[in-house]
Amino acid sequence: MDDFASDTDSDYTSYWRDWFISSRGNEYFCEIDEDYLTDRFNLTGLNTEVQYYQYALDLVTDVFDMEVDDDMREQIEKSARHLYGLVHARYVVTTRGLAKMMEKYKQGVFGKCPRVICESQHLLPMGQHDVPNMSNVKLYCAKCEDIYNPKSSRHNTIDGAYFGTSFHNILFQVYPTLMPQKTQRRYEPRIYGFRVHASAALMRWQEERREAMKDRLRQRGIETGFEDEDEGEEEVESEEEEGEDAEDGIDDMFEGQMPAAAIVQ
Repeated sequence: MDDFASDTDSDYTSYWRDWFISSRGNEYFCEIDEDYLTDRFNLTGLNTEVQYYQYALDLVTDVFDMEVDDDMREQIEKSARHLYGLVHARYVVTTRGLAKMMEKYKQGVFGKCPRVICESQHLLPMGQHDVPNMSNVKLYCAKCEDIYNPKSSRHNTIDGAYFGTSFHNILFQVYPTLMPQKTQRRYEPRIYGFRVHASAALMRWQEERREAMKDRLRQRGIETGFEDEDEGEEEVESEEEEGEDAEDGIDDMFEGQMPAAAIVQ
């Protein structure tokens, strides 16, 4: 019986990171490279933030072989998860960490934006604070530039500090091609087809402010991020103008033929 227990403990500790990453609710995490975990420089300052730090580190790096009771193991396990999360926040802003998180982002592991106009834009995990135990993880949409709560209750319990406040912005700096095109489309409240006055007035004011800001950016030679939609709007406006010109031409043609028709009669 003792041999069986020791074999179980050995299997458990030999693959702690694999077990942690594959556990339900930990899908947002990427696997931290062993050489990063064993480099003491990357762990600077964490020994004061994690209880049973050395035991937790041994467990995470698969070298923990101490026989402890169940209560102590539970405490070490809790500390190991916390330690992994804190190191994870540092790892995901490294080159290899960003590459791993980028693959998860492209696969839609973190979910899609619930805003209809964002058209299922993929989300990224982020924290509102870099200090642990302040707030849970949130999901950032780069298209509408807003944040949302995870759908699953399992993900709602993850500390936001395990991803930090800068990771999502750094990822788009390193991989600019992943940045989605911003959209000017918005939902317009209507009653029987007519825009609600207060909302319409507010939207007009916001659109005027936005256009003024875009003009200032263009004058300084800075891209507004809405060039594609602006070109689309110009094409629509030109088509409408051409349609109006064509209608005017037809009207002029008939007006010019009217006297002749009257003479025939």
